[in-house]
Amino acid sequence: MIRTKSRQGDFYLDMDHLLMLLLLLWSTGVQVDGKHSSTEPVDVRLVGGAGHCAGTLEAKHLGEWRPLCASHDSWTLKEAAVFCEYLDCGSAVYVEERHSSYTSAWLISSDCVLSRSPLRECTTSDYTDQILKLTCADSVRLLNGSSLCSGRLEVKSNQRWSSVCEADFDQQDAEVVCRELGCGPPSVLQGALYGEVEAPVWSKEFQCGGHESALLDCRSSGSARNSCSPGKAVGLTCSESDFRLVGGASRCAGILEVQNRKEWRPVDSSDWSLKEAAVVCIHLDCGPAVSVKKRHNFSWRSRWKINSDCVQPGAPLRDCTTSADTDQILNITCSDSPDSVRLLNGSSLCSGRLEVKSNQSWSSVCEADFDQQDAEVVCRELGCGPPLVLQGALYGEVEAPVWSKEFQCGGHESALLDCRSSGSARNSCSPGKAVGLTCSDFDFRLVGGASRCAGTLEAKYLGKWRPVYGFFSTLKEAAEVCQYLDCGSAVSIQKAYSSYKFVWSISSDCVQSGFPLRDCTTLANTDQILTLTCSDSVRLLNGSSLCSGRLEVKSNQSWSSVCEADFDQQDAEVVCRELGCGPPSVLQGALYGEVEAPVWSKEFQCGGHESSLLDCRSSGSARNSCSPGKAVGLTCSGRRGAAALM
Repeated sequence: MIRTKSRQGDFYLDMDHLLMLLLLLWSTGVQVDGKHSSTEPVDVRLVGGAGHCAGTLEAKHLGEWRPLCASHDSWTLKEAAVFCEYLDCGSAVYVEERHSSYTSAWLISSDCVLSRSPLRECTTSDYTDQILKLTCADSVRLLNGSSLCSGRLEVKSNQRWSSVCEADFDQQDAEVVCRELGCGPPSVLQGALYGEVEAPVWSKEFQCGGHESALLDCRSSGSARNSCSPGKAVGLTCSESDFRLVGGASRCAGILEVQNRKEWRPVDSSDWSLKEAAVVCIHLDCGPAVSVKKRHNFSWRSRWKINSDCVQPGAPLRDCTTSADTDQILNITCSDSPDSVRLLNGSSLCSGRLEVKSNQSWSSVCEADFDQQDAEVVCRELGCGPPLVLQGALYGEVEAPVWSKEFQCGGHESALLDCRSSGSARNSCSPGKAVGLTCSDFDFRLVGGASRCAGTLEAKYLGKWRPVYGFFSTLKEAAEVCQYLDCGSAVSIQKAYSSYKFVWSISSDCVQSGFPLRDCTTLANTDQILTLTCSDSVRLLNGSSLCSGRLEVKSNQSWSSVCEADFDQQDAEVVCRELGCGPPSVLQGALYGEVEAPVWSKEFQCGGHESSLLDCRSSGSARNSCSPGKAVGLTCSGRRGAAALM
């Protein structure tokens, strides 16, 4: 035991001795948690390519060279860039997941690579038919940029990297560099964009024609430069990969294709939803994302694979790409009309600070010029559910222009700019008064059942109702829908089959991760739907299961607690049966917390055979209050039948 020094003179190791001990343990391959670990560093190389900066990625671990393979998460150019840097090559240009014969490999996760953890700490043995091929630029790289296609330019010669002076570099030189890196044409060429550096300076002026494939293929001047004025090292921004929708009814619908290294390919990703599709729609200056479908195409040609967690507004898609052989493609539909409204900085596509577009510029809206009816129009225009919260400063302040007139919507209009507006003009808005709006993600309903709390689950998006499949498979998850519909507890959930061609598929993993429902939705081609039964007028709250909690009863659209004095064992038997649970096991006040909600006004007088609590007779006396700790807490025994799908 290592003890600190005390007034009694306990023995202790000072920090220097402790560090020496840890280093000794590490050098012998023993970790402080008692596990054995090889201390041999992992070496990496690229083999079979045109040079040492291209080819199959291999790692040497425990004395053995093997190919590197990705774990379940695909590698992208971002992970490839770490290895290009390690190999003292230039920027990452291309990464490919390639099928081969099964072989022993070293498995390394992308999280481990991006965190730059020592590779030997996250390398495991695997047996796979997929290997990784990388291409790095041999002699150019961009540093400190916001993407792999931007940064301060450096050139490699004689095994060392040098910055380039702005006076020795022009637009044609930039075109060659952007092409060499697999990026689009240069968009910005300016010194000091990406920080100053004390590195050596390239000594000669480049004289490219613009058609060369590599910067070092260009001619250069005979003059020499040994220094560069502060702020004059070349900063270069190339445009990112372009993308498009093809084969649809308009330019805002069709198969998603991305251009990388001048090659257009379809995009495959099994985990895209409306959240990712919205990024594409915004880039294409289309309206809101309407649907995203996954289709199988068995031509088995190469695709660009892009993981959903890499797709963010304003983030470059190119950095997220991997070349992969796959049979799945994405088909996205955006609204044809460009956005005239948008919500910024919110937690979902249906929340944020409101901005309106007119004459190609966006303006904030002042809270004083916007009301509930205006909010209903905006939420409908964005394909969201009804407005939930309308309040200034919810999503940050902004110095952008302010919309100059008051909106006067009737609430029925299809777009905000269809509404009448006042003749008065406003040029400024008090701090904290720019409109912040939260719409519900979806509108839900249950149809075809015995009541509004039972039937096929449907969701409404962009004015269209469709059945829902996925989203949940247990009653615990279904309870959230029952709560949304202001029904009671979840009683049963079943899978059913229908003649519907397309349904909303909602990823339960996405929802459980905290993302809004709308952001987790895709359009799926399936004949499977969900039917759900919630109780109409009773629910149990704050319990440890769906069959326990504080009892509440619904009447005249409001929920009320029940006083213990007005409820007995026979009443409890009816409630437990109504909720699809077993017989009551505990009936006691204050088991599940106190509440200040209204109290049910009459005593229940059930015989115990009734199918629902509100079918029971009740006393004529009325109660308006209940002593603290006396609101009914009820525990029923477990479910009588299956509580989950599958």
